[in-house]
This record gives sequence, C-alpha cells and structure tokens, in this order.
Amino acid sequence: MEKKQNKSGNRKLWLNLLAIAAVVALVIVSLRTSGQVPEDYVPGMHGSIWALLPPIVAIVLALVTKEVYSSLFAGIVVGALLYAGGNGELALNTMLFHPDGGLIAAMTDSSHAGVLVVVILLASLVVMMNRAGGSVAFGRWAKAHIRTRMGAQLATIAMGILIFVDDGFNCMTVGSVMRPVTDSHNVSRAKLAYLIDSTAAPVCIIAPVSCWAAAVSYAVPSEYNINGFSMFLRAIPYNLYALGTLFMMVAITLFRIDYGPMRRHEDNALKGDLFTTGEVPYTEEKNTSDGKEKLSNLVIPVVTLIVCCIAGIAYTGGLFEGESLVNSFANADSARGLVMGGLIGLLLTFWLYMNRGVITFKSFMESFAAGFRSMCAPMIILILSWNLSGVTSLLGASDFIQRMVSSSAASVQMFVPMLVFVVSVFLAFSTGTSWGTFSILIPIVCAVFPTESEMLVISISACLAGAVCGDHCSPISDTTIMSSAGARCDHINHVSTQLPYALTVAAVCAVGYLIAGVIGFRTNSIIAVIATPLTLAILLAVIVLIRKRERA
Repeated sequence: MEKKQNKSGNRKLWLNLLAIAAVVALVIVSLRTSGQVPEDYVPGMHGSIWALLPPIVAIVLALVTKEVYSSLFAGIVVGALLYAGGNGELALNTMLFHPDGGLIAAMTDSSHAGVLVVVILLASLVVMMNRAGGSVAFGRWAKAHIRTRMGAQLATIAMGILIFVDDGFNCMTVGSVMRPVTDSHNVSRAKLAYLIDSTAAPVCIIAPVSCWAAAVSYAVPSEYNINGFSMFLRAIPYNLYALGTLFMMVAITLFRIDYGPMRRHEDNALKGDLFTTGEVPYTEEKNTSDGKEKLSNLVIPVVTLIVCCIAGIAYTGGLFEGESLVNSFANADSARGLVMGGLIGLLLTFWLYMNRGVITFKSFMESFAAGFRSMCAPMIILILSWNLSGVTSLLGASDFIQRMVSSSAASVQMFVPMLVFVVSVFLAFSTGTSWGTFSILIPIVCAVFPTESEMLVISISACLAGAVCGDHCSPISDTTIMSSAGARCDHINHVSTQLPYALTVAAVCAVGYLIAGVIGFRTNSIIAVIATPLTLAILLAVIVLIRKRERA
C-alpha cells in the first residue's frame, strides 16, 4: 500500500515538474516573440486528415481523464504545433494571438463576447430570483402540482420546447427554473442536463421562428436561386435526429428507462445524491427573502426575460423598421439581441423587486459578482473551446471535409443523405459547431442535386440533423457547455451520460436516411417523407428492446 502511494506521489511530482518546465519554456519563448504570424503562411498539413487531430485529442482526453480544462488546452497545443510545423515560437503566437484562431481573438469576437455577457446577465438574474425567494416559492408550487419524477421530467421537456428562440438562452432559462423542481423529485443533475440539451438545438433546428432558421437560410448559396427559408421549412419533416431526440426523451421518461452511465446517476439520485461524483461543481445561491416568497417573483421575471429577449432579437433584425416577423428573425443578430433583452429584463426585475421590498440595492449589485462567480467554470470551458475551434479551422478541417464529400457524393447519390448525415455528425462533434458544419456542407449538397429535387431537401435535412447530433454529443460544443451550466452539472458527467442516448438516436437516424435516400432517389417525390414515421417506429422498437434488457 505504501509503495503504491509512493509511486503515485512520485508520478505527481514528475508531472508537476514537467508542467513547471513547460510553463517556463513558454515564458522564455514568449519573451522573444513579436506576437505576429507570418503573412500568407499556410501550414504543411492544411486540409489534411491531421486537421481533425486537435479536437480528437481534446475529446478523448476529456472522456478518459474526466478533466476538461487540461484536455481542451492539450488539444489547442497540439493544433498550434501542427499549424506551426513544430516551431514553438510560431505555435505560441498562433494559440494566443492569431487573429482568426488565437485565444485573444476568441475572447474579443463580438458574438463570443455577447455570449459571455448573456451568461453573466442570466446568472445574475438567477441569483436575484433566489435572493427574492422566487425559486423557493416556485419549488413549493411545483411540489404541490408536480408530484412525480415523471411529471418533473415532462415539465422540463415542455418548458424546453416552449423556449425555442435560441439554444443558449434555452439552456440557462430552463435550467434555472426547473432545477428546484427536479431536485425535489430526486432527478439527477445529469438527467436534467440531458433534458435541457435535448430541447435546445434539436428544438431550435425545427422552429421556423428562431436564430437557427436564419443561419440555415444564409447557408444556402444564392447562385442556386433557392429560397433559404423555404428550404428550411421543407426540411423540417425530414429532420430525423431532432424529431427522434424529442421522441426519445418522452419515451424514456414514460417508460422509466435509464441505461449506460445515466442509470448509475439516476439510481444515486433516488438515494439523495444528485451529483454522483461526490462534489457539487457549482455553488448554489441561498434564499434570503425572510419569508416573503411569492411565485410571481419568479414567473414575472422569467416571462419578462423571454419577451425582452425575443423583442431584442427581432429588433436587431429590423422588426421595428417595417420588416416582417419572419424576416426580422432571418436578419437578426442573436448575440446582440440577447444582450439587450437580458439587460432590460434584469433591470425590470430589479424594479419589481425593489418596489416589493424583497431585495436591497446592495444585494442587487452583489448579484452581478455572485452570478459571475457561479459561471466562471463554463465561461473558461467556452473560451477554450472557441480557441480549439479556431486552431482547428486554421488547419483547414473544413477543406478536408469538403473534398471528401465532393469526391464521393456524385457517384453514390442514393446514399448521399446517409453519407452527409454521418460526415456532418463527425465534423460537428470534432469542431463543436453545428452552424459551421451546415455552412460547409449545404453548398456541397446544393451542387450535387437539381434545385427542385426532393433528394436535395432530404440531403440538406440530413446535413442539419447531423450537425445538431454532433453538436449534441460534443463536449466542446457551446450548447453542451451551456446545458451543463444551466443544470449545474459536472460537464464530463453530462457528456458521458448523454452520449449513449444521443448515439442510439443517431444510429437509427442513419438507417432512416438510408431509407429516405432510396425512396427519394427512386420516386423524387414527397412520398419519401414516409421514412420519418418508419424511423420513429424503429427507434421505438429499439427503446422497447433496451427496456427489456435493462429489466432482465
């Protein structure tokens, strides 16, 4: 026993010494650098399969070590060294200062900065609602009206579906409102994070009035004379992953099925341990309202926040300048709109609380610092994941995927939907971005099929479904990170428990897109939509088989 402890101690000592040596080396190199990347520099491995190595390293390390910060950093270092061809000085400048992929660029990008501000604003609002007693009052109401674990989970799903405008906003809002409800019914934080994540991107990608509809519309190339928004609407019935994920959530809730790592988390939650890992990853703000808890102290702020954020997004798209509602969402800047809506909603909530005397001005100001502290962990993960995504982009991962799909698509048109789905899953999983994935693949699909072909609609939908699936599974995805934050769940716990569920749906969807491709290729008509109910039927059969196996 003592020998094992000594070996473990020696191992830690050597690791610490290596870490110190690496930091010293980086500092020495940084003192000699100009902070500039040579103009017109193209890495030797640009556009090769090696471009996917950095995210693979980060993801594998995160799942093996259960530690996300060092895993993301390792992936960034690997990507920077590949980009620099082994030159330490250039690698350091790349990972820190490159204008298109460096750490500084990731933090100062306006959309990224907007996400960070929104996270802080929403976290501050949660702190205020807790201090005003809104969460306690809602917990009492929910305990009286939602009396079962199944009801708590179905209520979470329903609320997630209702907030369909933006996935990040969905994650934070649903998490803050439903945590007291699911906690009171001993639903694990990992299960809550799964429900939040599964009603974020999968709902937004089939909601006509959402930021995602706008992103898809702009991804369709203008030279093909295709109405992007119309194509988005036509693709909804074929979005097998989004529909399958919603079906899966409801089915496993009604059938009371849990499998994979999630089963252990749920078994522990029934015994009172909501986290399983033995430690609480986030500090929980306590109620300080001195018995003045009112349900309206939560309902009014949440409704106000939703209305303000929707109005803010529509405002940035020109709704108040004469644009239609659909066009205003198509032209919107969601990050800017959410910042505006979040701030206005926060100030209106402060006015409500001050008018009711449930919070002091000092407590209001302290809420910002408390909200920031509570979100430090997810914000660090977000920044590192953006840095990793930027370095991966510098290596030309998108060019590699484009060549791979283009070279095979024309020769196997019947299998293109399934091929596009699988490739988009892998690309979104590796890069952590669904928007970037369908922006790359949709133009390729448009070049393969005629404009009016039903196969074009099926293939675009397969691209969107695969992008959402990869985003849903990836530990470096913004939505996955925000879901962990919204549920106050350890990030790796969320990823490891969600993967078996997401991969089950993905495998069935791959079969579904094979069916849709065969029917669509032979008939070239909307009759191919019968693949959707067939896919859901297959998924139901798989769920029933899993249920029998788990109860055997």
